[in-house]
Amino acid sequence: MNVKLESSWKAALSKEFSKPYFNELTNFVRHSYQTTTVYPPASLIFNALDSCPLTETSVVILGQDPYHGAGQAHGLSFSVPEGISHPPSLVNIFKELKTDIGKVYPKNGSLNSWASQGVLLLNATLTVAASQAGSHQNKGWEEFTDTIIDVISTECKNVVFMLWGNYAKQKGKRINRDRHLVLTSGHPSPLSANRGLWFGNRHFSQANSYLISKGKLQIDW
Repeated sequence: MNVKLESSWKAALSKEFSKPYFNELTNFVRHSYQTTTVYPPASLIFNALDSCPLTETSVVILGQDPYHGAGQAHGLSFSVPEGISHPPSLVNIFKELKTDIGKVYPKNGSLNSWASQGVLLLNATLTVAASQAGSHQNKGWEEFTDTIIDVISTECKNVVFMLWGNYAKQKGKRINRDRHLVLTSGHPSPLSANRGLWFGNRHFSQANSYLISKGKLQIDW
């Protein structure tokens, strides 16, 4: 199967494209786009990978599903296109950034600038039906994104993984902690953040300190 994908990722994931699960996933996703409203736009399904080559990945921020509201999802976890109102989780991410490193709350909710610096904004499930959170879970995406995590864990060194919430923590069990830094906290959603499980995690400053200590470029958050 010929999957259009950034070259370093395409090479690293090439074996996945011929596996039965990926063929079933492709058929499901194609049918879903033809018969229902699905997010993100089909051309942006692999935006996280296309925007952040494997060879340049320094940080991984793992989400669960794309946003399922109109115009919100564009293939980068937690990010929304410029001009779109900030969802509650993104609001809390920006609040923590201000507390942690003093970043002024931005008007623009797009995290494209992070991706261009080597931050892989990966959702575990890369598509979702409109207004139906979790609707494309357990269709094969999780196996595909597990492989992405495995590739980073084994082929890269000194990557920072930010795992927010129990779902991300479970998926992060695949990561080699001897080769990488794994930061965990509650999820930035209001349900978790308001219980004191998100604010104050200082993940952004910790990530930069680690990257600098390993001779890598820090992220301009």
